[in-house]
Amino acid sequence: MTPVLEFLQAIPYDQILIQTVNGIVTGMILALIASGLTLIFGIMDVVNFAHGELFMFGAYMGVVVLAATGSFWLALLLATLIVALIGAALQITTLRPLIGRDPLTTILATFGISLVMQNYALWQFGPVARKIQEPFTGQFTLFYLEYPWYRVLIAGLSAAIIGAFWLFLKYGTYGIWIRATTQDRVMAEAMGIPVSWVYTTVFAIGAGMAAASGVLFGPLVGVNHAMGLDWVLKAFIVVVVGGMGNLGGSIAASIFISLLEAYASIWVSPAQAVIVSFVVLILTLLFRPTGLFVPTPK
Repeated sequence: MTPVLEFLQAIPYDQILIQTVNGIVTGMILALIASGLTLIFGIMDVVNFAHGELFMFGAYMGVVVLAATGSFWLALLLATLIVALIGAALQITTLRPLIGRDPLTTILATFGISLVMQNYALWQFGPVARKIQEPFTGQFTLFYLEYPWYRVLIAGLSAAIIGAFWLFLKYGTYGIWIRATTQDRVMAEAMGIPVSWVYTTVFAIGAGMAAASGVLFGPLVGVNHAMGLDWVLKAFIVVVVGGMGNLGGSIAASIFISLLEAYASIWVSPAQAVIVSFVVLILTLLFRPTGLFVPTPK
């Protein structure tokens, strides 16, 4: 038998298919988080270090609403709306007065918000992880595994939320204002667009998308006060790899990086597979700092 045939026979095709499904599911959740982060940076030029805590707050709001109502879908809706309102309040009270100042001030402000929210969650909910019960527990057979339908559902829901957001940007009045502000803020303001309220809306939408991600991902992991740290770090990597402020690039980068980590975990431990995303980040900064998924200008 030739070395090529031996290599092909040694490839675990069943594991690759399973990890492909896992990578897409994780990638769609990551895309939902990164889309909000990309939107906030693209419109407001704000590097939001509190984005992970908005993700965490969404998960905790899901826990609270689910305990009160027993409905996962109501928990998803109300947690998204509540955290979106919190995001709007944070933008008005903390970030709006800093518009036009040194970008370092907004970085420090969002970092401070992050610490406050994290410690508030620790004080309010304690260090013990909470659990969000998934809406159904059905499974289907995927090779040698019983794969949960819920994982497939959250990938579809994440895609649906991102799709609805894209339609809002394309056809909604505020969506058109947001796109106009992205292209030229001064001209948008001169045309009568309320740029300050566009900023507030953008931050609220970004916070709501992070919260929805937290509720959707909550049933797969324990909900705790530090859960946002790993995800916001990955989201920042995605934003850089996909191109700063590039929504489509962030979605593509989310799936690309999640698939790479999923495939790497076949041969190494999941903790070691995380290194892949940092390798991609370093290579992107070295050879394509504008982002891997940004079209090359002709």
